[in-house]
Amino acid sequence: MNRLTQLFESKKDNILNIYFTAGYPNLEDTSTIIKNLATAGVDLIEVGMPYSDPLADGPTIQESGQRALQNGMTLDLLFDQLKTTRQYTEIPLVLMGYFNQVMQYGPDRFFKACADAGVDGLILPDLPLEVYREDYQELMAAHGLQISFLITPQTEDSRIRLVDELSTSFVYMVSSASITGAKQGIENTQVAYFERIAAMDLQRPRLIGFGISNHDTFSTACRYARGAIIGSAFIRALTNTDDVAGTCHDFVAMIRNTALKTTV
Repeated sequence: MNRLTQLFESKKDNILNIYFTAGYPNLEDTSTIIKNLATAGVDLIEVGMPYSDPLADGPTIQESGQRALQNGMTLDLLFDQLKTTRQYTEIPLVLMGYFNQVMQYGPDRFFKACADAGVDGLILPDLPLEVYREDYQELMAAHGLQISFLITPQTEDSRIRLVDELSTSFVYMVSSASITGAKQGIENTQVAYFERIAAMDLQRPRLIGFGISNHDTFSTACRYARGAIIGSAFIRALTNTDDVAGTCHDFVAMIRNTALKTTV
């Protein structure tokens, strides 16, 4: 059974998904970050594939991606790092990036490499739903990979239903129309959007992302979905740190509002 399926079957609320950019702040930090986030109490980890033209990412994640590319991060190296990491943890792993990267790598080769490296799912914001359904749905399923599509406050109900139908993991609820990292809180208009989507009674679990940065915003998001995704705030915490492992534990403790645990 896919690890994402196991997660959503076994845990019904307060799911914490942390995003980080592979190869940031240092090229070899990928395994350290994954292992320490897992032991610190994260439920799901979203690994960003650095890309030169990230459409949906704000300055914080863009800068981390540029730094990772300068460090020498490549998809081949990332897959090697993930294979090594799988020796230490069974936490669900999702790769987040852009379909252009998949096309450049070669779709068949990319999906096979994901499966071989222990990746459980993908988030590809620039992959059109129709293209996925017609050309890649069966191929991804054959490799045991799940996919999550995004919705925003502007997404029409009919489109939301289609996203719910085609997503095989969770529906990624973008909390606002802004880029990642642009907001630091949750406003009343966003709560109204959360309530509207909750009332639609979608079949897939929902995770809320964009604007989740601390214990309060995480707790608020969890009232309207199964959990939340945090990216830019964690990237900022990693910036200029000389203790990546400790930063992982400190950050998760802040979000969970729990005592610190031992780093690994």
